[in-house]
Amino acid sequence: MATTVYLDDLLLFFLSYQNKVNKESLELLKKMSGNFPSQCIHERAAFKPTQEVSQLSLFQKENAKVAIQEILQEIFNIFSKNLTQSTWDGTSIVRFQNGLYQQIQRLEACLRAQMEKDLTNPQSEDLQHTSRRVKQYFQGTDAFLKEMQYSLCAWETICMEIPRCFVLIDKLTRNLSN
Repeated sequence: MATTVYLDDLLLFFLSYQNKVNKESLELLKKMSGNFPSQCIHERAAFKPTQEVSQLSLFQKENAKVAIQEILQEIFNIFSKNLTQSTWDGTSIVRFQNGLYQQIQRLEACLRAQMEKDLTNPQSEDLQHTSRRVKQYFQGTDAFLKEMQYSLCAWETICMEIPRCFVLIDKLTRNLSN
């Protein structure tokens, strides 16, 4: 009983924190890139993700935490790559990366506590499927950046796509709180 209360409190703390940090992340993304450059329209049209990010929302409630954690980790990985072509504000980039890192750490603590409680099935096939689907989506994003040689337009295009991921995280977070 005490473990369940602790996990519920931990989850509630995470959910309120998650909503706040998602808003901050979206504001930092907006601040980093500003207006989409008109010379990048062709690259924007060339970006064809392997699947729409909205298709990732088909997770069951118990997979939501894993999906959120995987999405945050993949966004962090993308924004830890070669940013030299971007003209973005360096301070905003660092704040964005730090916010993602903190979210990942807090969610990992929440997941660890849940897995300790559910030792009978720590890594179900369903959770692995969720993780694979998220990774596939971001592999397409990473391939696009590489193909475009991490150009300014490639980064601007990705910066237009990432807010959709935060919208999905918000949706998954709301599902967790119900």
